[in-house]
Amino acid sequence: MTTLSQFRKAALALPETEEGTHFGMIAFSVRGKGFASLDKDGYVQLQLSDERAEQAVAAHRTGERLTRTSKPIGFRVPLADINGKDLNALVADAWLTRAPKRVVASYLSAQYSPGDGDLPAAIGKPATRALAGQGLTTLEQVATWTERDLLALHGLGPRAIRILTEELHNRKMSLAG
Repeated sequence: MTTLSQFRKAALALPETEEGTHFGMIAFSVRGKGFASLDKDGYVQLQLSDERAEQAVAAHRTGERLTRTSKPIGFRVPLADINGKDLNALVADAWLTRAPKRVVASYLSAQYSPGDGDLPAAIGKPATRALAGQGLTTLEQVATWTERDLLALHGLGPRAIRILTEELHNRKMSLAG
């Protein structure tokens, strides 16, 4: 069972995070953009990408999509029903979704060491940071993405894709799709 203090610690550990209230809820924001809150019923509400929210719903049976005016904007789950490790990861993902790009890049470069995965150094630091920002630190993880989706990431260009494709081929793997 995760507590409010654990939730607070996870959110405030992220750069430039501020705690406040929003419509009576405990809320956390980065540069004025809300990314996580706890409502009066004990539900953690997280602003997440559609893909990440779907993963969270699949992983947590008591969780559900968070919507605003019928538009999906994230994920919500009872605080008591999520373990600390999962909550930490989801809070970080919500922060990554809402934080300014420069703040994210600075945070990721401090968090990620090239020795953490097997991505080829030849793809360059911007591409490595872009992949790490999506949680992709190994070639096996990269292989689950399509070329189109990878090219949509800021910092990842055709040269990096070519290098990744060649390295995947050398390891008898390929990009999805």
